[in-house]
Amino acid sequence: MIKAVISDMDGVIYRGKQVIVGAQDFVDRLRADNTPFLFLTNNAEQTPLDLKLKLAQMGIHGIEEENFITSAMATAMFLRSQKERATAFVIGGGGLMNELYNVGFSLSESHPDYVVVSKTANFNFEMLKKAVRLIDAGAKFIGTNPDMIDPVEGGNEPAAGTILAAISAATGKKPYIVGKPNSLMMMLATRKLGVHPEEALMVGDRMDTDIVGGMEAGMKTALVLSGVTTMAMIEHFPYKPDYVFNHVGEIGLDKL
Repeated sequence: MIKAVISDMDGVIYRGKQVIVGAQDFVDRLRADNTPFLFLTNNAEQTPLDLKLKLAQMGIHGIEEENFITSAMATAMFLRSQKERATAFVIGGGGLMNELYNVGFSLSESHPDYVVVSKTANFNFEMLKKAVRLIDAGAKFIGTNPDMIDPVEGGNEPAAGTILAAISAATGKKPYIVGKPNSLMMMLATRKLGVHPEEALMVGDRMDTDIVGGMEAGMKTALVLSGVTTMAMIEHFPYKPDYVFNHVGEIGLDKL
């Protein structure tokens, strides 16, 4: 029996600046049935408040700050479980720094325990140089998510994975990445909701991140065809979702 829902956002709730058909009905049904839910995103730049306001401006209502888990939040949760009150050198925005502060981390450029990297428009050569030297000196290399590009108006722009690749090339070390498709992020989400993975449904539009991550975490998976993946593309993967829907408006938990 499915007791909770974890859902991707882009391609599921909205696409670009357009709300996807059935998205508000989906949220309304979850709330009416008192079904715990989280919107999960690899975005590490924005806080839950930012995301709540973004959805409200698009016309999606009934969502609170506690209904989000970002890759920045998951990274902070993971690092706290590894070492309390640690120090980190951060390449990233306020959303990531805020989450690390929230779990008791200090930001430092002097012998930090971790170098934590996410997407930031402020990335420059000086940051690259510091990150390389700190990792060479023993700091552990952490990435919030592996996305190489983000789709934006007018095309694509470099994302966290591009910055991680530059640092990796210079150090010869690969980062440990917390965000999708790492099933760790899905498991942290189910822990936040207080349910076992087998009691949760992962809803997403990408076979290579949402569906594989949910599957590896032990969750039921639902692919929606409102984003990246088409019906024909499913056959190209060695695994399949438990359910396929045209959009989230078709999902009725009582029928699964």
